[in-house]
Amino acid sequence: MAMEEPPQLFLCPISMELMEDPVTVSTGVTYDRRSIERWFFKYGKTTCPATMQRLNSFDLTPNHTLKRVISTWLDRASSSSSSTPLCTKLAREKLPSVLAGIEATPFKVTALKNLRRCMDEDVAAQQDFVAYGGIQVLGRVMTQALAESCAGVDFSAFRTCEEAGAVLATLPLSDDASVELVLKPECMKPVVAVVQRGSADSRLHAMAILAKISGASGADRDWTPGVDVDDLVKSLLELLSDGASAKLSSRALDVLLDVTARSRGARRAKAVEVGAVCVLVELLPDADRRVAERALLLLKRLCKCPEGRLAFAEHALAVSAVARTMLRVSVLASRLAVSVLWLVACSATPAERVLDDMLVSGGVGKLLALLQVENSASTKEKAAKLLRVHGPFWRQYPCFPTDLRDYLKFLN
Repeated sequence: MAMEEPPQLFLCPISMELMEDPVTVSTGVTYDRRSIERWFFKYGKTTCPATMQRLNSFDLTPNHTLKRVISTWLDRASSSSSSTPLCTKLAREKLPSVLAGIEATPFKVTALKNLRRCMDEDVAAQQDFVAYGGIQVLGRVMTQALAESCAGVDFSAFRTCEEAGAVLATLPLSDDASVELVLKPECMKPVVAVVQRGSADSRLHAMAILAKISGASGADRDWTPGVDVDDLVKSLLELLSDGASAKLSSRALDVLLDVTARSRGARRAKAVEVGAVCVLVELLPDADRRVAERALLLLKRLCKCPEGRLAFAEHALAVSAVARTMLRVSVLASRLAVSVLWLVACSATPAERVLDDMLVSGGVGKLLALLQVENSASTKEKAAKLLRVHGPFWRQYPCFPTDLRDYLKFLN
């Protein structure tokens, strides 16, 4: 059974975590020792974080009574056989005071966590929250928290931004009015900031928000004008490169696909400039089917611009990584791989190394095999053109198989 939610008194006002070693400062406020020592000695602060009063003394007095009470609560909670409800149903008439309280309280993280639990899977509460201006409140809270975090006023302020984003992610965000509110800078700028530097869970929440507004916006409405797309793409590529979480990588690919679908020319070239082709190529060898298909689709889009084709040709493993997916991952992956190789080798004059790599990696043999098994006329046409155009180059190699040499003659 789940452990009951700890009383707010037991939570450190800085970290919002259960206190292990509670100590009290001269203002009478109690913090966890590790958090308040970081506040004083790592960040050089001279104020009480909760009251912002300037402190004349930095003495920390152990709060033994509170520590014993927390210990007793932990023993009771862990041995309890039944869980305590985390919250009651969010009553509509209480929403105005709840929203006002979130903006007023210095303990916003705890308030937002409780709000999220109350609204989780409660569609009526979510609708009421939106109707009473909840999205606007979250926007103001996130904007303020992000500003304080960037200014170094409160090193824990970004946690507020993350938790507000988590609340926002619980909402459907499917109607035009809600989407318009989220698209405003006070929401979008903090959401993108969370994608860039939030925790793993908060990044998932932020990308869920982007996915929802993208789906609600449709193809006719671009949600990116209020966003620094270059910074967003760079952050998503860093997530893919880190590979720390399969779920994060999957969400990052979804957002990248949406951004590149809405981008042309200079934006795609900028994505190439910050290393998109390199990251996607290096993602392919260990990718599962779904990741491989989306990575190949992104490569196809990027290789439609000259910068993308050049970056692909200059990567030593690009051709072999793409060729390896043919006839191995899925029918869709094979078709996308052929499109990528066709763009690089037929839509422009390819580097000789690209053609060498296609032969050495087995890509040429797979192109010939695809002509026999592929049902897509477009893919067969691209494979045939690759073989017709570059067949004379490949035939000159002594290692080129005799049966393939004869087939190329027949193809021509």
